[in-house]
Amino acid sequence: MIKELKPLCIGDIEIKVPIIQGAMGVKISTAPLVAAVANYGGAGTIASVGLAYGTKEKNIDYIKISAESMKSEIKKTRELTDGVFGVNVLFALSHYDELVRAAAEEKVDFIVSGAGLPLKLPELVENTSTKIIPIVSSDRAANIILKTWKRRYNRFPDAIIIEGPFAGGHIGFSEAELENAYETQLEDIVVDVLKIVREYETDYKISIPVIAAGGIFDGKDIARFLNLGAQGVQMATRFVATDECAVTSKFKELYIKASIDDVHIIKSPVGMPGRVIKTDFIDKIQSSPQRFICDYQCLKTCNPKTSPYCIAKALCNALDADFDNAVVFAGRNVYKIKEIIPVNVLMDSLVKDTIQELNSN
Repeated sequence: MIKELKPLCIGDIEIKVPIIQGAMGVKISTAPLVAAVANYGGAGTIASVGLAYGTKEKNIDYIKISAESMKSEIKKTRELTDGVFGVNVLFALSHYDELVRAAAEEKVDFIVSGAGLPLKLPELVENTSTKIIPIVSSDRAANIILKTWKRRYNRFPDAIIIEGPFAGGHIGFSEAELENAYETQLEDIVVDVLKIVREYETDYKISIPVIAAGGIFDGKDIARFLNLGAQGVQMATRFVATDECAVTSKFKELYIKASIDDVHIIKSPVGMPGRVIKTDFIDKIQSSPQRFICDYQCLKTCNPKTSPYCIAKALCNALDADFDNAVVFAGRNVYKIKEIIPVNVLMDSLVKDTIQELNSN
């Protein structure tokens, strides 16, 4: 009879409740939400992307102010919790190196990195205690990271997050792959990655926890992945409709009112597909692309001369509830969310339902 969940151990870090709150930019997963999850016993994650967006000064040093904004958010979080939390830094960011180094200097518990293969991440955190966790969407990507990190740095990931095709925001699959995504695809990828990870663990006498993410909604989902061999899960979309998430009530209401038909895949200027809640802006950019002047060049792959719109500005507009000009990211299962609740109530429900499901098998 299972009475409590096993903790998720990443090196010497123990996450008592094996749930990581996934990072959500722009300015969605900030200190209040991150700290609330950490205080419950899970792990919170700050989204580093976009913390400096909206700065009014002209001719700013965007790289410098981005790092300063992230450090400020880390400090705010520390004032609210002594629990486990980290930072997500997208590999696609043009100032990726600076943000990773700044997060490590602040001694965050972990850095999560996806939106590309973070092959030099170990180099950027050398001689620090910060754990490094890549996000992958295939066993091939996991194998490349494991082999490359071993060869170049004689180091392995402290954990690996596997993100499936039902995740929100930017997704590591092609549009064709997303059109043909199936319900058990994440399970299949988790099993394939676990096979590779187990070989490394046996050969090198190490431990690399595998964490499932992308479309995980409730305790039944969590239990399913724990039974497969994952040591934890990452969830993001569900944490938007909580009291502690800093977005406006109108933003949260958009989640609550969304139907499954409102969830769409768009082509993002980042160069990756993105899953969003449909707004008038989505129709507008598809029929009449915009042109814009870029003050930031925040993404390596974005070219303002050819990009149909500024994804950073569109995400910022969502924070102001300007949905006529906004992109609103969300996971495929957003339509299942029906109410706004405190983080501790959500976590209580997830833990209780997971234990119940594990005991039913």
